Amino acid sequence: MQHPVPRALIAALLAVASPAAYGQVAGAPSAPSSEWVDLAERMDVQFAILDNSSGDCPAGNEDCFRAEITLTMPEHMPVAGNLQDIRIYYGFVTRLLDFRSDTFQDRLINGDLRELSLRPGRQLEPGSRHLLQLVGRANFFSTSYVMPNFYLVTPDGKALVLRATVPVIDAETGLETLPFVRPMTDAVKLARGTPADQTQWRSAATDYARYASWDATTVANPGVSVIVPTPLAETALPGDPLDLRRGIALSLRGIERAQVSEALARWARDGVREAEAGVAVEIRIDPELQLRVPAAATASPERYRISVSSQSVEIEAASPAAASAALFGLSQQIAHGGGVLRPMRIEDAPRFGFRGLHIDIARNFHGPAELHRLLDQMARYKLNRLHLHLADDEGWRLEIPALPELAQVGGFRCHDLQEDRCLLPQLGAGPDRAAPQNGYLTRSDYIALLKAAQARHIEVIPSFDMPGHSRAAIKSMEARYRRLMRAGDRQGAERYRLTDPGDTTQYRSIQNYDDNTLNPCLPATFRFFDTVVGELQAMHADAGVPLETYHIGADETAGAWIESPACRKRARGGKVDGKAVGAMFIERVAKRLSDRGIVPAGWSDGMGHADPAKMPEKVQSNVWAMLLSEAPQVAHTQANRGWRTVISVPDITYLDHPQAVDPDEPGYDWASRGTDLLKVFSLMPENLPANASIVRDLLNRPVTTPDTVPLRPGARPFSGLQGHLWSETVRTDGRVEYMLFPRLLAIAERAWRRAPWEPAYVAGHAYRYGDETVDRNAILVDWRAFRGRLSAQMPLLDRDGIAYRVAPPGARLSGGELTANTELPGMAIEWRARDAAEWTLYQAPVAVRGAVQVRARSADGRRASRSVSVTPE
Repeated sequence: MQHPVPRALIAALLAVASPAAYGQVAGAPSAPSSEWVDLAERMDVQFAILDNSSGDCPAGNEDCFRAEITLTMPEHMPVAGNLQDIRIYYGFVTRLLDFRSDTFQDRLINGDLRELSLRPGRQLEPGSRHLLQLVGRANFFSTSYVMPNFYLVTPDGKALVLRATVPVIDAETGLETLPFVRPMTDAVKLARGTPADQTQWRSAATDYARYASWDATTVANPGVSVIVPTPLAETALPGDPLDLRRGIALSLRGIERAQVSEALARWARDGVREAEAGVAVEIRIDPELQLRVPAAATASPERYRISVSSQSVEIEAASPAAASAALFGLSQQIAHGGGVLRPMRIEDAPRFGFRGLHIDIARNFHGPAELHRLLDQMARYKLNRLHLHLADDEGWRLEIPALPELAQVGGFRCHDLQEDRCLLPQLGAGPDRAAPQNGYLTRSDYIALLKAAQARHIEVIPSFDMPGHSRAAIKSMEARYRRLMRAGDRQGAERYRLTDPGDTTQYRSIQNYDDNTLNPCLPATFRFFDTVVGELQAMHADAGVPLETYHIGADETAGAWIESPACRKRARGGKVDGKAVGAMFIERVAKRLSDRGIVPAGWSDGMGHADPAKMPEKVQSNVWAMLLSEAPQVAHTQANRGWRTVISVPDITYLDHPQAVDPDEPGYDWASRGTDLLKVFSLMPENLPANASIVRDLLNRPVTTPDTVPLRPGARPFSGLQGHLWSETVRTDGRVEYMLFPRLLAIAERAWRRAPWEPAYVAGHAYRYGDETVDRNAILVDWRAFRGRLSAQMPLLDRDGIAYRVAPPGARLSGGELTANTELPGMAIEWRARDAAEWTLYQAPVAVRGAVQVRARSADGRRASRSVSVTPE
């Protein structure tokens, strides 16, 4: 259980005198005065989102929102020195279109970091209150868009976090909260971005009706097994239960113990260990294994058969990876049954060979402990690709010994405007180099991760995003350049410099950077790339795990290079085509990777700019286009090229998006306002146009999706499905797990099992919302069964310490009676009157007076959901 950050600890951190704690600049005195510390401790800050339906957006902007920041000075403000020189820094993660304040002026530093300073002639008086009015581009539908850890910088360069803006971990829920952000309660002003938006906020009453429609009688034991993903076929067999608690005697044929060691360790953690006189468990490898299920699902090398009798367990598998998958799946049943299995037969094989999880540790760092925890869960639920996003604009997270600045500078954010020691604070990281959002994987960390993944039959796909999203690399190499120039080594300084000093191109990336794109026209860029990949390949070799796939990113490249002298020299007629330069970069690095025996991968927008004739034979493309617009044509185009095409549609697979249309649900919402369990479960990844029959667009409107670029007959089928967690708003490991689980289990289900209700792809067929070729009732029937399996998995996640999301309950209050239900069956519900201190266990409809609050609890009862209000109908 996590706890709130103690106030005394915050004060102590603010008072620490070390340069690292304050992001101190060179030459500044060793510690800030106590008066400045007191100001940072006592200044009050409030951030309020006022309106998302403003009708007077600045010219050229269709959507905007209004917000305000209120700064209140303490009554006693004995600050030595001149307050006229005070600077306050804060994060604002969109374009600021208008700023108004009588006291302060605002300027953009870079990215989301902005600086407030006093207007000439203004002064801060004790107890004074200052209102800052902001108009931002697009909309803020969630409090999680607000970045924490505002900080002030004293005239002599000390950076102090404003205590009012420090996040707090709620002891009941384990969730990070931002107390300085005012609640968003006015649905009329805050919920609608445009008149066309039909989205409605969730409420306890709408949740109640939805959960009731799923059939409240669903139980946590839906069939022969509780295994997730659902096996292709499972049959109950006659006989007495098999008690494994006395131990197992293992017999291996055609397989090395090391190839199933982690799966056996999982059994041991679930209470089943090896014993000389234990129950016979035989595992044998048969590459020619034939299953009795439909042939379309049996071609995979991961197919297996499990036979449990009253005396023994037999596992036949087509490969060691299949045997491991069988053991991990059966571990769920062992844990659920307390070490006792009922006789059964399971025949299983995956739908896709590529079943992935993308985890971004660049924006906010999540270290080895959390990554190893995720590997354990991936193996248990048969996910076999870890796409590890190691570098972006805000951080470089892997040690490259040949280029130490990458980790030592690019792995940290602190208040160093010159960026010699660290990057600028972004995404609410604050000015402290020692903050938990900072850090990197050492070489040994990464090698250990590779070995752990290999033992679980998981491939690690590393990614350093290029040529855009590369600010961490660029600034680290600029720090290296300055260091070597001071040492008089110009040749060494320029060897890995990634920018053309004569480039005057002006651009802003989507994330508001003007310097985040490395220059493909410089030899140093490819020298840098080769060095990084070479060291990465060496790490894989030292781990005994070949580097098979490398993800170059290649997405969202801003309009750079146009005024670069280096690019003009290469351009025909001296006029630079930015898209052509980007395509050239992708083609060249793809060939470099292929020459090393590595499959190049990238996001579909960048990969789509490349000339297929100039690309290697083996290429992976992650299709991240919007599901109801470009995704079908992008996926089909790239599959028609023969590329390994992985479905990564953000509307459903981006698990950093909110799980409900609710301003208190965390996550960016640019692709989806609410991505809940059922929405993920219902994805049809092999028939992308068909999703329009059951999914509405971003404004909650029904649409028709045509198939304008059909898959060619005989084209390579899609290779896989991947879930994604970007970490812009994910600052804690608890938030990682809250966003991933249990939705990641629904991703695993769709990646492993093709549902019987998914219509076969028909080239050229268009789907409209409500299309009867997709059987909604069949989806609901299947969902009820899967929902039961999920509820059986929650205690297993509890035992592993996974802080999964506990969804607030649905509830209605009618005629003085409270009725409540939960997203998953079996979760406890509590209620209390609004003015009551204690919670009461809800067991059946109960008479109440007036409005109440309700919340659910995790399966083990240790964590609570957010509480929600229920008002009389």
